[in-house]
Amino acid sequence: MPTYTIIGAGPVGALMGLMLARRGQRVRLLERRPDPRRAAEEHGRSINLALAARGLAALEHAGVLARIAPHMIAMRGRMLHDEHAALQLLPYGQDQHEVIHAISRERLNRILVEAAASSPHIELVFDTRCTDVHPQGGALQLREERGGGTRSETFEILLGADGAGSAVRAALVARAGSRVEERPLAHDYKELRIPPDGSGSAAGYAFEPHALHIWPRGGCMLIALPNTDRSFTATLFLARAGDPGFDRLTNGDAVHEFFQRQFADAAAAMPDLTQQFALHPQGMLGTVYCQGWQAAGRVLLLGDAAHAIVPFHGQGLNCGFEDCRLLDRQLSGAQADAGALVNFERGRRPDTDAIAAMALENYVEMRDGVRSPLFAPRQRLAAELERVFPGRFIPRYSMVMFHPEIPYAEAQRRGAAEQRLLDALAARYGYQPLQPAALTYARSLLDAAGL
Repeated sequence: MPTYTIIGAGPVGALMGLMLARRGQRVRLLERRPDPRRAAEEHGRSINLALAARGLAALEHAGVLARIAPHMIAMRGRMLHDEHAALQLLPYGQDQHEVIHAISRERLNRILVEAAASSPHIELVFDTRCTDVHPQGGALQLREERGGGTRSETFEILLGADGAGSAVRAALVARAGSRVEERPLAHDYKELRIPPDGSGSAAGYAFEPHALHIWPRGGCMLIALPNTDRSFTATLFLARAGDPGFDRLTNGDAVHEFFQRQFADAAAAMPDLTQQFALHPQGMLGTVYCQGWQAAGRVLLLGDAAHAIVPFHGQGLNCGFEDCRLLDRQLSGAQADAGALVNFERGRRPDTDAIAAMALENYVEMRDGVRSPLFAPRQRLAAELERVFPGRFIPRYSMVMFHPEIPYAEAQRRGAAEQRLLDALAARYGYQPLQPAALTYARSLLDAAGL
């Protein structure tokens, strides 16, 4: 039975290790950062996570969902805040089960590492950076982050789960003919904290906790996800340069004026806004397209190392977790040889390309599309079609978030057909409740689209 070496003990690497260990595989898990069980939680550098059905299915498969569930907060829909602080809740799905769950990245990672540490099949090594990989020779170059010492190690099978800036991927590009394209987004992000409500309200939150809050402003947006300590993690997405742009927010007065104009109710809930803005780093966003996730039948990239995407569909981590579940299922039915790793990339890449495209599209919808007066009526029409034609018409967002049995590429294909159907139906009958003639027409459109 081979030993698996995993580079990266973030959520994807730790979860993959747990899945392998559950089947009795030996795992060596290497991480460049300190042990999260002993390090202070990092703030201001990561976007809070939204766990959906694909991620939950993977956590259940690994046997750790019960540990994580108490730390999740259900979000039933998008709460839109307009320029006058008026609110509108747009539910995500048809029933109470179609929700997504907010969770702190640090909390999730800590729980997964704790679970890995309790497994007799997993060896955890922190403060150790991978600097190079020789796939053909099965050799690793490592550097100790604290002492600076270097050493070489051998491996049998290596999984690179070391994120968007993957050292393993860089080695495959340099040594194994892999190709990578990084497409940065012109918009950056900055994370902020909305503290618990100081008014003494029963909920203790500044805003409704069971919703993902969005301040859509066309060229930019602010979002906020709830935390179990009754705070919110807010994230501003804004062009790197322009008007509005981060390059214009160079002092406290400019920050204050911008937030008062664009997000007044959020600004009122952050008394230390300008201090936070000055202290928290400005992060970059982008998409990573990689060809050649595997090399020599013994090295494979997973998660962001293979296919980093922008966060606007809430699927980056869910997609990485789904990688783990699908790979574990494949490895449990065959030996981890060259064929298994090659087949994984061949079968998975169409889906990761699809979710990368849909995530970029969802940014436009979140910051601008939801502002259209036709957005809510269109959502209601789609929901009615789903009720009348269950299994045949499922809105694309629901397919991505709540139907892990539908691959991303299939959701993208069906979603495009549904958009054309909605356009045709609305052009003929508007956005009114479906009457018999409209139902007959909708059925004919579904038949013609093969849905």
